[in-house]
Amino acid sequence: MNSQLKPVFTNQKAFIPFVTANDPNFDTTVQNIVALAEGGADIVELGVPFSDPVADGPVIQAADLRALKDDPDLPMDRVFDMVVEARKQTAVPIAFLTYVNIVFQYGYDAFCQRCAELDIRGLVIPDLPFEERDELAPIAERYNVDIIPLITPTSGDRIAKIAGAATGFIYVVSSLGVTGERSQFNNDLTGLIAQIRAVTDVPAAIGFGIHTPEQAAEMANIADGAIVGSACVNIVAEYGTQAPAKLRDYTRQMKAAVSGVAKNPAV
Repeated sequence: MNSQLKPVFTNQKAFIPFVTANDPNFDTTVQNIVALAEGGADIVELGVPFSDPVADGPVIQAADLRALKDDPDLPMDRVFDMVVEARKQTAVPIAFLTYVNIVFQYGYDAFCQRCAELDIRGLVIPDLPFEERDELAPIAERYNVDIIPLITPTSGDRIAKIAGAATGFIYVVSSLGVTGERSQFNNDLTGLIAQIRAVTDVPAAIGFGIHTPEQAAEMANIADGAIVGSACVNIVAEYGTQAPAKLRDYTRQMKAAVSGVAKNPAV
C-alpha cells in the first residue's frame, strides 16, 4: 500500500490538530479545517459526531452533542460535504476519527471510496479491535486509505502485532483513560515508542492530553509528532463561529513548538 500519510512525517515533526464536524455548524467546520491548514497543521483530524464516543472525554463528548443538537441523525454524507467545501480551499491531509458502526452503516466499500474521492487519507477507529480489523482493512487498502491504529501504555505484548500491521502513522495514547487536557503523562512513553520502532518504521504520534506548546515539544521529542484534540475543541466551544481565527493562531504556536524539535535521522 502506498500510504499518503507516512510521507507527511518525512524530515519533520508533525502537528495534528482535531476538531469535530458540525461543531458548531457546517460553515464553521469548513472554516475551521481551512484555518488549521493555514496555521500549519500537517494533518487535520476531523471527528465524525457520534452518540456514544467511548474514547472521548467530556470536552469532545460535549462537542458531539453540539454537533448533533439540530440533527441527532446527522448523515455521513453531510460530513463528507463539509470536506467537499474545505477541499475548495485546502489540500491539507485529513484523517477521520470515527466509530466502526458509522462506517459499517454507510458500507465499508462506499465509505472508503468516498474517502479516496475526497483525499481523506486515514481512519482512526477507536472501537475497532486489532483482531477485527481484517473485515475493513483490505477494503481500505484497495482505496489507499490508512487505518491508523491506537497503541496504549497497556497494549503490552500486542504492540508488535499492532505496530507491525500499521500504515500511515500510529496513534500513541499518552496515558490511560479518555481524551482530555492533562498536566502529566505516562512515565514510560519513551520505552513505548522504542517498542514500536523496534518493529516498524511507520511514524508514531502521541495524543491524549497535550495542550501547551511545551507539552507538544516534549512529545515531539519522544515521537514523530503531537496530536491535540480537546484544546482545539475548547477553542471552538468558547468562540463558536469566531473560532477559525483562534484555531489558526493556536496552530501556529503549536506547530512552531514541534518544528523546534530536531528530527531524529534514525527514524
